[in-house]
Order: sequence, then structure tokens, then C-alpha cells
Amino acid sequence: MNTFIHGLGHCHPENEITNAFLESLDIGTSNEWILERVGIRSRRTVLPLDYIRETRNQNPRAAIEAATLSNAELGARAAEHALRRAAVPKEAIGMVIAGSSATDTASPAEACNIAQALGLDVPSFDVRSACTSFYAQLYLLSMMRSDALPEYLLLVAVDTLTKTVDYADRSSSVLWGDGAAAAVISTRRPGRFRVLNPSLQSKPSAADKVVVPRIGHFYQEGRTVQAFGIRRMSQAVRSLREQHETAGRSFHFVGHQANLRMLESVCHAAGVSTSQHHSNVEFFGNTGCASSASVISMRWEKWDTIDDIAVAGVGAGLTWASYLLRSEDSR
Repeated sequence: MNTFIHGLGHCHPENEITNAFLESLDIGTSNEWILERVGIRSRRTVLPLDYIRETRNQNPRAAIEAATLSNAELGARAAEHALRRAAVPKEAIGMVIAGSSATDTASPAEACNIAQALGLDVPSFDVRSACTSFYAQLYLLSMMRSDALPEYLLLVAVDTLTKTVDYADRSSSVLWGDGAAAAVISTRRPGRFRVLNPSLQSKPSAADKVVVPRIGHFYQEGRTVQAFGIRRMSQAVRSLREQHETAGRSFHFVGHQANLRMLESVCHAAGVSTSQHHSNVEFFGNTGCASSASVISMRWEKWDTIDDIAVAGVGAGLTWASYLLRSEDSR
């Protein structure tokens, strides 16, 4: 079945966590330490900076109340951006599928919250796979019958993981930023990008390596997860290149924005040049399930009709996923 992306959108909150701000928290970190290890200069957050400074976010339950934007509001803004780019009225959307690493509500589904914010009364449900949620949504669609789906669907990936960060812990506080990405999808009408080879695999025996408790702080075994991510993303990029690299087309790579040093290692292992690699982690941090799609969205006007984009990511589960976007329309 063909899957086409007609429009991509993104949204990041305005509050900025700079390395200088993290230094001011006196948690044993510095701009030089952060840049050397993860290559991140700043990130965006839905939390007020004064709240982080005063509380270090020691009570994640209170963070939901303190946030300036909910997941639904952030996701709806990204969706509206995608709809404008697709030139598709929201009334044409027949289904909303959303995902998040840490939803604001256990029930209802985050997709229902987003659809409500958009004023849409359509079937809405979550497909959640932590940082690979957007990949999982595309993977699920690839296994469905086109004639059973509405003409246009909306996929939304939103994460506000700064609400789960312990800002007394320098290892996690330097990584995370908040953001949302959304896509207007059709399995019937050709659009700007065609999705090729969506894949999703998991290793549940390693599910304890990355955890966000229902109410609690983010935790991961950093070295284990980073080594896993580099290996799996490198394999995925090499595989997509072998299957799809075509004379006369330009091959690009966008990965899960875990950290810049990790992405540089993937590029080295997969033979991706600096000019072929695109990221936003340096200035927006790891935005979880929104990360890779937001990079593609931020370059929306720059993609050419000859561009192929290998997209690969990893997440809690442990899960790894990939797909290739083939540009077919210069809009």
C-alpha cells in the first residue's frame, strides 16, 4: 500500500533552557562539559524557567499543572502547521492517530485531546512506542487496507519530556527538550513525499533500559542505550541505502535526535557525509517522538524533488525503526 505525506508541521515552545541556565542550577555541569558529551546548546520547554529553578522539578505531577502548554495544545499547533502546508482543510481529516512518550492523561487517549483542541469529531486513538511513536504510526498504516481508511489522516507525535526530568541530575537535564510534529497523510492521493519501507522492531527483554514512570522521573542506562542506538540506526541507514539509493537522486539522513555526538557516530558508521546529514538537536535537544519528523518539517521548503531521506530512530522498548521518504513533488 502507498502512503503519502502531504504536509508536515512542527511546534516548539518558547521557553529556552540554555547551557548557561543549566550552569546556574549548580548541578556540576558547564557549557564545555555539555558540548563535549552531547553537543547540545539549548532546548525548549513547556515549563516556566522560574519553576525549574525553584523546584528542580522534584514533583513531576506538579509539572503537568505548571506547564504553559499541554501536549494537546502543542500537538494541535503542529497539526495546524501541517494542514496549512498540505492545503487540506481540517474538515477533510477523517482520523487522528497520536503518540507520546509521556501522555498528559492516562485516559482519554492523547489523540482525543488533540482532536478536541482541533475541533475534530473523528475516530482518534494512540499508537505509542516512546521515541519511535511516529515510526510506529507509519508502520501500522502500511499494514492496513487503503479502502478501509479515510481519504486523509492526521498523525501527531508530541513529547514534553522536560516535565519528567529531575533537574538535580545533570545527566538527564542536559538532554531533553519539548516539541511536536504532525503529518497530513493519505493512502489514496499522491503527495509531497512517498513513504517507503516503514519498519519497526523491538527487544522487550531490554524494556528496563529506558523508563518514564507513570508519575516519576525519566531514567535510562545511558551507555547501553547509546551503543544500542548507534548500532541499530547505522544498520538501518545502510539497509535503506542498499535498497533505495538511485542514480540521479540525492540520499540524505535524518536520525532520532538523541544527541549530536550519537548522530555523528551513526554518520561515521553508515558512511553519511556532513552535507547529507540534517539535525536540530543542537538547538532544540532531544524532543522524543517528535524529533526526526520535526527536522524534516523545519527543512520543508528546502527539499528537492530528487531527494531521498533515510529516517532511522530508536526508543524505549527497546525499539528501533526506519523508513525512507522519497520526494515526488516540489510544492
